[in-house]
Amino acid sequence: MKITDVRTTLLTGPCTNDPFLLECRERRSAAFIEVFTDGDLIGIGETYGGYFCPELIPPAVDLYKPILIGRTVDDIEQIWRDMYHCENFWGRVGLGPIVISGIDAALWDLKGKIQGVPVYELLGGLKHDSLLGYASGGPSNYPKDRLAAKLDHYAQLGFRAVKLSSGGLRDGQEIGPEELPAIVDFEADKLQFVRAHVGPDFDILLDGHMGNRPDKLWDLEIAQAVMTALEPFDLFLFEEALHYTNPWGYAELRKGTTIPIAGGECLTGEYEWQVYIEQDCFDIGQPDAAFTGGLTTFMKVAAMLESHDMRIATHSWAAGGGFMQNIHAGFAAANTDILEIAPDYGPLHSEVIGDSFIFRDGRVHPPQKPGLGIELSDDTRRRFPFVPGSGEFNSVPGKILTD
Repeated sequence: MKITDVRTTLLTGPCTNDPFLLECRERRSAAFIEVFTDGDLIGIGETYGGYFCPELIPPAVDLYKPILIGRTVDDIEQIWRDMYHCENFWGRVGLGPIVISGIDAALWDLKGKIQGVPVYELLGGLKHDSLLGYASGGPSNYPKDRLAAKLDHYAQLGFRAVKLSSGGLRDGQEIGPEELPAIVDFEADKLQFVRAHVGPDFDILLDGHMGNRPDKLWDLEIAQAVMTALEPFDLFLFEEALHYTNPWGYAELRKGTTIPIAGGECLTGEYEWQVYIEQDCFDIGQPDAAFTGGLTTFMKVAAMLESHDMRIATHSWAAGGGFMQNIHAGFAAANTDILEIAPDYGPLHSEVIGDSFIFRDGRVHPPQKPGLGIELSDDTRRRFPFVPGSGEFNSVPGKILTD
């Protein structure tokens, strides 16, 4: 079965059905990549780059397309190497691996469909009967009764773990201090409230978002002070306490706290990950199979993390394709501890995922359908037409994000 065409579909839909997440983001863009064959089967994948810079994805995919035409999925790793070598001068990290992630996923989806097995079986086999899933809650909505309602919402959906962000969100506006010691007091007060509300058996994760907030960065001193204050609250992990330009700070932070330090959602390619792994920056790595270079790269990163006794908490904030890509990768990696789950996801997720996502009693169970178990129907394409400019980016003068 030979590849005959590779096409990109851009869509824009509601970001979520979660009323608490809707306070900060109402819509999302997404980029799906389809690999067509001379048979009836089509492989489908998603790149998380479609959430940030959707307009850049189709021409980048078209650049790679001639590398795939006429080939089979017998050796996906060789196709990956050929694509990566093609963009050696401009894409060793960043946009190159990010776009390849979606193509790579479509190839694995196609191969799974051809062989009639879920993709995790092609990546080394199933390593877990089930995995804990956490509700990726985004902002810490304020006032506190709003935060309590948010936690109750996720518990009612069946979750037994939640991730919140540092700082807070009130009436759509960020709140919270920007200097010591007020930052420490704010975070400690919030965690004391959250722990008291959910009780001792509910897992809490906290996200500093410092990889994505260049205007309000914590330095190492602030991060260390926050960790010290939060140690009594039994955090599952603290994500992105520092910017990704500071691996040395991550390594120092990790040495001085009992809280598991996590990060990696912005890292692409094996060698960028290798820098962080060999400097012992993380207790828990967070690769994203829709971003870091695909399922192929995810598994290599997982092996590197495992060789340094580091665990995995998948990152996953793409739409339905990227969602399932990370579930399959998480089940194939022996060192996966927990899966990031978009709670109460919206109709774009729902239509792509269908009934492939299995969640019971706070745990995710292995998908059963061949391939990734996703679908991109003509009706979905019609219902969620792409809106130019709907990607999310960091606001700067001259380019202000309005949604």
